[in-house]
Amino acid sequence: MFTKISSLGLFGLNAFPVDVEVALSRGMPKFDIVGLPDASVRESRERITAALHAADVTLPSKKIVVNLAPADVKKSGTMHDLAILIAVLHSIGGIHVSMKGKCFIGEVSLSGEVRSVNGVLPMTILARSIGVEELYVPAGNAAEAAAIEGVRVYGVPSVQALLAHLDGREQLLPAQFKAEPDNSPMAGVDFSDVRGQRSVKRALEIVAAGGHNVLMIGPPGSGKSMLAKRLPTILPEMTMEEALETTNVYSISGMLDPRSPLMRKRPFRAPHHTISGVGLVGGGSIPQPGEISLAHNGLLFLDELAEFDRRTLDIMRQPLEDHIVTITRASGTITYPCRFMLVGAMNPCPCGYYGHPTRKCTCSPQTVQKYLSRISGPLMERFDMHLEVEPVMFEDLSDTKMPESSAEIRKRVQTAREVQDKRYKGTGITCNSQIPAGHLQTYCPVTESAHKVIQDAFDKLGLSARSYDRILKVARTIADMAGSEIIEKSHAAAAIQYGSVNWKYKV
Repeated sequence: MFTKISSLGLFGLNAFPVDVEVALSRGMPKFDIVGLPDASVRESRERITAALHAADVTLPSKKIVVNLAPADVKKSGTMHDLAILIAVLHSIGGIHVSMKGKCFIGEVSLSGEVRSVNGVLPMTILARSIGVEELYVPAGNAAEAAAIEGVRVYGVPSVQALLAHLDGREQLLPAQFKAEPDNSPMAGVDFSDVRGQRSVKRALEIVAAGGHNVLMIGPPGSGKSMLAKRLPTILPEMTMEEALETTNVYSISGMLDPRSPLMRKRPFRAPHHTISGVGLVGGGSIPQPGEISLAHNGLLFLDELAEFDRRTLDIMRQPLEDHIVTITRASGTITYPCRFMLVGAMNPCPCGYYGHPTRKCTCSPQTVQKYLSRISGPLMERFDMHLEVEPVMFEDLSDTKMPESSAEIRKRVQTAREVQDKRYKGTGITCNSQIPAGHLQTYCPVTESAHKVIQDAFDKLGLSARSYDRILKVARTIADMAGSEIIEKSHAAAAIQYGSVNWKYKV
């Protein structure tokens, strides 16, 4: 008897349909799986046999051949277990209900429990697009899959429960999507916690409004890390499209919180400076997303930037420009999205007190320059803004007046983003930092006096073309926050000033 059941496979972020075909024939009892399966797929024979035994089903003494089509595409992972089990059962007459419009995903344990798998969200999106009516997934993945409308999702706790549902003895209820409150570690932090640093807070407001990359340089204890960790609290809410893009990345990485299956908060990633290049941009035999992709639509914070390996940091240069990272391995080529805001923080020298107003630096000029040169010039130019974070004064720490909250700052950021949404509607640009070089003249008109200020800075400071573009983009954001459609002299001067730290330290 021949049976065909629908399942889904995954390679990177790309889901693809898989037909599980089962044929029974006379001959020596045997259970074979073909169709380019990897070791984890081949091992499903033992899991399925034990799970069927736990469900009081005995396989007939026949030759069973399972083919995973298309046969020229490698199948990996354990997500095909459930579909293979149902296909085998259907072929031996254990199930009589029609399988049309049904699709099965899930790992089967020896006891018959159906365990969660990674990547259910992108597979659910594909299931909807190919016309699947009923999608059966592990109970632990049901809330995640239910975020996609247009397909009925059933969470399956065990093989026994699924068989009871298919036989009509005890129906499973369709999963319902329910947004849960934010329980992330970032919840509870606020800009009102930060005393002093008014100018830096204002600069970070500009960073959030325009989606700019920023580098903060200052002595230990000045609040660089504290400020960076609160930057996500003033970023605008993600759109549904952004939420799905980010959730897709976390789904295939197995990092979704079961309580919050759809990510509505922008991710904040802060890897340690010992991270490798593979950990940062992704990789492995079957390439997995790295930190830059896990920060997609959010923020990547690199604390102690000068302590990172220079070659590791320079790997980010192209992804920062293209907003995608392409990883090629023997198993194939995968492209992951990585549109993120890069926030760096570093001391100005090894001891941390170069340029400090009250404490003496113990480093020699050569040591300072060697420390600062750990960051390459091309990477430094990827930072739209460079901020000097000075020590907090006692008067600021002892001030009883409550600083401005994140909610208040976020309102202004949201207003500026709404201006940008209207300006760039239909262009694929989401914020000022993403304006292509060829469109700067269109979207960044300047007054004659502003043009003169930028020209003087370009000539006197020896700016590169990328630095010129960066100044225009930051000035565009400052003008938006001021409610001006045209970039004026004050906007341009402020944008130039936000690059002055780079020139001060001669990085």
